[in-house]
Amino acid sequence: MKYHFLTALIIAATMTQAVAQVASHAPTTGAKTSAFQTATLQPTGKPVAKVNGTVLTDKDLLREMYAIFPYAKQNNGFPKAQEAGIRQGALEMIIFEEMVYQEAQRRKMTIPAAKIDQAETAFRQQFETPDQFQQYMQMEMHGSRQQLRAQIERSMLIDQLLKQEVDNKSTVTPAQVRAYYDKNGARFQMGESYSFQSISVIPPLKPTPPQATEARKKATDALAQAKATKNAQEFGLLAEKISEDDYRVNMGDHKIVPAEKLPPQIIAAFKTMKPGQVSSLIQIETAYTIVRLNAHTLAHKQSFEEVKGQLGPELQKEKYEQLRVSLAKELRAKSKIEVS
Repeated sequence: MKYHFLTALIIAATMTQAVAQVASHAPTTGAKTSAFQTATLQPTGKPVAKVNGTVLTDKDLLREMYAIFPYAKQNNGFPKAQEAGIRQGALEMIIFEEMVYQEAQRRKMTIPAAKIDQAETAFRQQFETPDQFQQYMQMEMHGSRQQLRAQIERSMLIDQLLKQEVDNKSTVTPAQVRAYYDKNGARFQMGESYSFQSISVIPPLKPTPPQATEARKKATDALAQAKATKNAQEFGLLAEKISEDDYRVNMGDHKIVPAEKLPPQIIAAFKTMKPGQVSSLIQIETAYTIVRLNAHTLAHKQSFEEVKGQLGPELQKEKYEQLRVSLAKELRAKSKIEVS
């Protein structure tokens, strides 16, 4: 949440420009239906919610919608299929932020003037020219520097309380990471898997005799070329050129696949191969496949050293979300929320 205030205010600065842009591109009667919804980009300042009597407007809502879906400006609106979800998420967020701000005030939390000065300077630097900043001040702050500083202070207070109640408390120690690993051993059990590339020749589902003969010839020619490749790179380039399966766009690479998800014909071939080897023709129904085995990993339990790098951030993120949800519930329990 650090420096969230800069993001929020910059979004407010671009919001008015976006509304003007959308208005100039508004569809006329009979125009082709767009996948994006533009009607929501016309804030009028009407209330959308009240938090303990403090009014939140559709302008606040739209600002947060832009934060959730920043591509709305360049697309002249929000995706119709997602607009309702984005709106609801934004509404929940502005209500939450207002509750946090009011809680910070209740606790008599303060921001030193020097820090507000620094934040104001940083905010000004986000604009390309002084004229852009002045335009923003007139349109969004009615020319009032005091109002700007009040908005900056509000956002910094929100950040400060969230840091105190969520960020600082979501820290996960190495000992806690280790304890989770020891307690959830089953999660780290990995089944047998294979990493490989493929080249396939796929005739029609019910090929005629001539089609079947042609497919066999193509597969035999492909096998000769595959056997001539010296490494995964050469095999992959050949796959891109001649393979007919979907993996050709990725150099035939299937990455890591659990053994139980592979056809028995492929498993049987792998049992006779070493990493780096290319199989003979493998027929599965009417199709022919050639595979290059890149790696074979036996069933095993991942070591703590393997997983601790990703497990720590994962547990911290989970704890952060739990604390944030808990804080929201606590604040709602003592707040009066009215949604328009």
